[in-house]
Amino acid sequence: MASFIDDVLGKLFPKKSNPLSIKENFKQSDIDKVELEQWTQSEEGKSLVALISKNYYFKKSGINASPEVHILNSPYANGFAVSYDSPLDEKSFSNLFFAFGRRVLDLGYNQVSLDRKIEEINDYVKTTEKQYFKPPLSSADLTTEKIDQLFGNVSIEKVSINDTPSFLKILVTVYSDRLYQDARPFDQFIDFIFETNT
Repeated sequence: MASFIDDVLGKLFPKKSNPLSIKENFKQSDIDKVELEQWTQSEEGKSLVALISKNYYFKKSGINASPEVHILNSPYANGFAVSYDSPLDEKSFSNLFFAFGRRVLDLGYNQVSLDRKIEEINDYVKTTEKQYFKPPLSSADLTTEKIDQLFGNVSIEKVSINDTPSFLKILVTVYSDRLYQDARPFDQFIDFIFETNT
């Protein structure tokens, strides 16, 4: 009797299959790179980076402004997140994601990966595009010198929920291993990331 009821209930309320989860590497096209460079040097690009910089420092003082910036800090990781809000649109949001990545490369970092993860979570689909950077391998003599980790490892994520942008996150994680020199101050990283060469 129990198996008959289980069969009927199973047909009426089928169990969901395993949630979708896909991870793939992707590349920025040469045209996209040229357009990004033009956007970065444009008034719009410079003013948006300046606005996020201003809102970052506002947040450190306890003031919220749009788009809202969230401060992330712990003993081994520091960063910030930017909520998707006015005056950002999908194109400028994507441009910021790649523009911040360009600034990290300008610091001398190596890009280790550029990937996209799409996952089904309950009733929504979360898409995370991620850039991951590591400091260049040092030519230090490990018997006498420590490796320069610059600021630590850097990850930049752009998260969308159901194809709607949600937030950007930049996180810097330091090496605590004694093979490495102490990381440079996070405030210097922030100053460089927000510099617009005006």
